[in-house]
Amino acid sequence: MKTNAGRFFEDYRVGDTIVHAIPRTVGSGERALYHALYPARHALSSADSFAQGCGLPASPLDDLIVFHTVFGKSVPDISLNAVANLGYAEARFHRPVWPGDTLASRSTVIGVKQNSNGKTGVVWVHTEGHNQHGDLVLDFKRWVMLRKRDLDAPAPETVVPELSDAVAPGSLHVPHGLDFSRYDTVAAGSPHRWSDYEVGEKIDHVDGVTIEEAEHMLATRLWQNTAKVHFDATNREDGRRLIYGGHVISMARTLSFNGLANAQMMVAINAGAHANPCFAGDTVRAWSEVLDKADTDAAGVGALRLRLVATKGDSGALPLRDEAGKYRPDVLLDLDYWAVMPK
Repeated sequence: MKTNAGRFFEDYRVGDTIVHAIPRTVGSGERALYHALYPARHALSSADSFAQGCGLPASPLDDLIVFHTVFGKSVPDISLNAVANLGYAEARFHRPVWPGDTLASRSTVIGVKQNSNGKTGVVWVHTEGHNQHGDLVLDFKRWVMLRKRDLDAPAPETVVPELSDAVAPGSLHVPHGLDFSRYDTVAAGSPHRWSDYEVGEKIDHVDGVTIEEAEHMLATRLWQNTAKVHFDATNREDGRRLIYGGHVISMARTLSFNGLANAQMMVAINAGAHANPCFAGDTVRAWSEVLDKADTDAAGVGALRLRLVATKGDSGALPLRDEAGKYRPDVLLDLDYWAVMPK
C-alpha cells in the first residue's frame, strides 16, 4: 500500500519526534499572495525602503507567512485526521525570514489524552521551524483533537504538558539591528506609538470582512495545509468545510491595522484558542486589548502584549464568555501575543 491515510490518535507516543516532509522555499510570491488575501499593510513587511530605515537589510516576510508555512508542513503528520485544532502556546519568532529562505519543520509529541467518548483524543506537540542554515526561526506548541482509527484501541497513559501563561518579556527575540529611533510614522500610516497605549485599553478595529470559500481554499492550499476538514465537505456531519483557523488569525491581524498600524512585528504568541468554528459566509470583526507593556534592548523599540479577539458578531460590544464561563458562539478567536512598536 503506497498511499498514506495519516496518523490517528492511537498512533502517537509521548517523546516521538516527527521530521515533516517537503521543505519549502518562500519568496516574494508568497508575500504578494498573502497581501492579496488579507490584505496586510504593516509597513515593515511591505517595503524594503521602510525596513532599511529601521535598521534591517530588507523587508522580512510577514511573521504569519512563516507561521502558516511551518504549521502547514506539520499537518500531514499531526492533524490530517483532526476534528479541530484547539490552541497554541509559547510561540516564539526567533529571527526574520527573508525572501529566498527555505523552511523545514519537525514536531515532538509532548502530551496525549483520550477523550471520555472513547472516539477521539487530544495530542500536544512542540513544532520547530528551521531555515536552510539550520537556524531556528519559529517554535510553538499546539494541541489538536484527533479521531481514533480503532475505537477498541486502549487509551494511552494521560500526559498533559505544563504550558506557560505567557512568553516572558525578557525572552522575546527582537530582530538583530532593528532600530525604531528614526521611525517614519507618516509612511507607517499612524502617529500612535508605544507610549500612547495604556494597559487595559480596548481598541475596536471597526472593519469587517466576509469570509468566502474561494479565498479560504486558496489560502489553505498556499500553506499546503492538507487537513481533511478544510477540503472535504463529507468529512463533517454538517457537510461544511471548516475554515482554517490560521486564516482567521491572519484576517484578524490584518483588521487590527486600524488602531495598531505601528505594531509592526509579532515576536511571540502567548496563547491562542479557536473558540468556535468559522465557515464561509461568516463576517469577521476584531478588537484588541492591551494586556502589558515592556521595554526591549533595541533602540526605540517597545513591546506590547495584546489580546486579539475575532468575532462574527458586534466586535466591540460582544462579551467573550457566557455565565458558565464558555466562549459565546460568536467568538471565533482569542489570541494573546507580543508585538514590537516604536517608542
